[in-house]
Amino acid sequence: MSETVRLAKRVAAEQSCSRTDAERYIEGGWVAVDGKVQEEPGLRVAPKQAVSLLPGARLEDLRPVTILIHKPAGTYADDQPGSARDLVLPENQMPGDRSGQRYLKRMFNGLKLVTPLERAASGLVVYTQEFAVARKLVEEGRHVEQEYIARVDGQLTDAQLARLQKGMAYEGRAATPMKVSWQNETHLRFALKTPQPGFIEYVCDSAGLRLQALRRLRIGRLPMAGLAVGQWRYRLEYERF
Repeated sequence: MSETVRLAKRVAAEQSCSRTDAERYIEGGWVAVDGKVQEEPGLRVAPKQAVSLLPGARLEDLRPVTILIHKPAGTYADDQPGSARDLVLPENQMPGDRSGQRYLKRMFNGLKLVTPLERAASGLVVYTQEFAVARKLVEEGRHVEQEYIARVDGQLTDAQLARLQKGMAYEGRAATPMKVSWQNETHLRFALKTPQPGFIEYVCDSAGLRLQALRRLRIGRLPMAGLAVGQWRYRLEYERF
């Protein structure tokens, strides 16, 4: 019985390249085994199996990615199985994504949620491999404005609305001003610096309003525009939070 070898070793031998370059071809999604793309350099292949480079194969430095997702209400936003991260599948990618990024397994390596959102809420969440993005949204998150739409039962007087705009202390965090306005008779718009989970519901309860639904529309300068519920896209290189 013929012995199997690592896919990277096979590619290096057949393409007359270094093992390092062979691994880059494989992790870049450019290698097929029996016609199926394989991205694991350590995959064992038998001599009878066909190994080939895809047309257009090239060695490239794959930059870390940041992914924007429209999380459905009722879905967890964390790094565990069953969370919004599971929506990052080719069939859920936003049509017209202009990033030019190819869907590769390695984009899940170290991919972390950096914008928590309540399970009951829907809207924009961000997962990233990029250190600069993580620092901006986590370490400097208190300086990043977010925008929400809250569907509520109840009404506010002008005085109550003005009081909300001054902010409210919550779980040890001092009150900071926020923008609160009626979008229509049942929907309030909030624009505030990175609220803690549960804060907007607390604000509504304190004002005698009942929160029915909450949706995050924007994080910093990046809106959710174009993302349908359950869809995702890559952050474009020029986009900044």
